Amino acid sequence: MPDFRTSSVARYAVQYGILVAVSVTTVFPLVWMIGTSLKSAGDPVMSFLPDHPTMSNFARAIEGTSFTRYYINSIIIAVVSTFGQLLTSSMAGFAFARLNFPGRDKIFFAYLATMMIPGAVTMVPLFMIMTAGPEYLNILLGTGMFTEKQYFLNEYYAGRALGIDSYFTIIVPHFFSPFGVFLMRQFFLTIPKEMDEAASIDGCSTFQIYFHVILPMSKPALGALSIFVFMGTWGEFLWPLIMTNSDAMKNLPVGIASFMGEHSTDWPLIMAASTMMMIPMVCVFIAFQKFFVSGIQTGAVKG
Repeated sequence: MPDFRTSSVARYAVQYGILVAVSVTTVFPLVWMIGTSLKSAGDPVMSFLPDHPTMSNFARAIEGTSFTRYYINSIIIAVVSTFGQLLTSSMAGFAFARLNFPGRDKIFFAYLATMMIPGAVTMVPLFMIMTAGPEYLNILLGTGMFTEKQYFLNEYYAGRALGIDSYFTIIVPHFFSPFGVFLMRQFFLTIPKEMDEAASIDGCSTFQIYFHVILPMSKPALGALSIFVFMGTWGEFLWPLIMTNSDAMKNLPVGIASFMGEHSTDWPLIMAASTMMMIPMVCVFIAFQKFFVSGIQTGAVKG
């Protein structure tokens, strides 16, 4: 007669063994990054822990490079992109979930189908729109303000209103996301329509229902989407690389990549900068983690 208790223990042992192995594999690069950031110039890069721990690499990253400017750029890009996508996705999701208009579902599924288009395919036309658009606006309005440098504080903080080296071209494409619209729509469908009807009886307009009734009840979905958007834009490399020329407009991934030399690489410096880059992502996840799982699960219940 088989011993079910023994087989059950063995099964759980295998499951937990696999989980531990995956966890160690996942955490190892993080531990190596932090360990390397504490190494001195004489420590071997491939060693796991530093022989002579030092915090000087963090000071070198902050004082000896444009790291502070990269950090400010990344914060501006990530925060504005997050709020912009929360606004557009929640409004579009509300329209697709609550408003009745001809072709609503067809338009939604057509928009959702654009998720199947690789980003590399749309990058070239998007680049052309973002770079040629300011020139056309200058011609149309008879001005040069859309491509001239705008000085915010001094020459170091100069940038353009539109086009290459502008926050606009880096940020605005992140405002629109089929996934964000899908996530918000699915969550809105779980909110009883009786809430809308009660608010309408009390005299609320459609926008007031959206702003005062639906949004306050959608914190889990908004929190989950905030994590996705912030982490995606915070660590984005390719689009900011394409749309920036000056050192003053680079974000953290592009700026840290420029630390790599042609013949040698200062790995302790790069890992120190990468460790500091990781801090905001951890803070955002901790702040919104209670909404994350509930937002995903609740939004996936109803289709």
